[in-house]
Amino acid sequence: MSSNKPIVLASRASKLAEIQTYMVRDALQAKHPELTFNVSLMSTEGDKNQSQALYVLGGKSLWTKELEVALLQNEVDILVHCLKDVPTILPDGCELGAVLEREDPADSLVVKQGQPYKTLGDLPASSVVGTSSVRRVAQLKRNYPNLIFKDVRGNLNTRLTKLDAPDGEYIALILAKAGLVRLGWQDRISSDILPPDLYYAVGQAALTVEIRSDDPEIARIVSSLTHRPTDLCCRAERACLRVLEGGCSVPVGATSSLDPDDNLSLTATITSLSGDRHIQHTLVKPVHDPSQAEALGVELARLLISSGGNEILEDVAKDRASRQELSNKVLSSNK
Repeated sequence: MSSNKPIVLASRASKLAEIQTYMVRDALQAKHPELTFNVSLMSTEGDKNQSQALYVLGGKSLWTKELEVALLQNEVDILVHCLKDVPTILPDGCELGAVLEREDPADSLVVKQGQPYKTLGDLPASSVVGTSSVRRVAQLKRNYPNLIFKDVRGNLNTRLTKLDAPDGEYIALILAKAGLVRLGWQDRISSDILPPDLYYAVGQAALTVEIRSDDPEIARIVSSLTHRPTDLCCRAERACLRVLEGGCSVPVGATSSLDPDDNLSLTATITSLSGDRHIQHTLVKPVHDPSQAEALGVELARLLISSGGNEILEDVAKDRASRQELSNKVLSSNK
């Protein structure tokens, strides 16, 4: 590749996505000082549609589709994503070129400014907690049935503004810790919510780059960013989710780790929307390459399905379809 032609990295037009894209650009520039890297930001459907809940909107392609069109049309060369936002099945012609070292994947509680509460257990009964994730709501309903969980949309700035509004209904939000840290807002974290209270989203806190499958030179360039332990853990998580046919609107949680001897431990959960049914299993196996990591994830998914997880996922699909129909009727009537 000619060092005179800039390599273009693209991502969503949000402050967090911008920060993450420049993090990746700087890492690539450090490893390839002879090359030039530019950044392009664009809005996606997930950014534009702020009127419907993510659960109703459905698939993760909301965050990636427009970007992938630009990639496949050779308008850009590299896409930068939060791995948790990337569908487990990519469009033809696209592949993940690298997975960067994962930051802390925990979810965090952020309490309204001026309130004394530190944990979910401190909150008074009927407190309204904002989150756009059915995974979080389903799991937390099990141990905190006295709280009210309500959808909240928008970027992190918008969500925090809604939280701190004097007349706002939310007393707290649940947000991914990594995003808060990358934005420099770690001082707003009241506490982390860790397993077994809350298992994180598949791929949470890991950045990834998506590239064209027919571009070996870009593949070579970005491969230098891959962090092997993160890559193997996330491949196992994503393979599990792929079998479960999950997405951002399915209550599937996970936690994984790779020890120095290459033993990969993966725990995955499926929880009903009401929180009354919860399926959880853990597998630990030696893993030395990506195919073995993915095989572990597939095996765990099948174990979850055979243990009653399939019934929960079918109920979730029916509920989402019903809510989508209702939401579409409301939108039509408002036109």
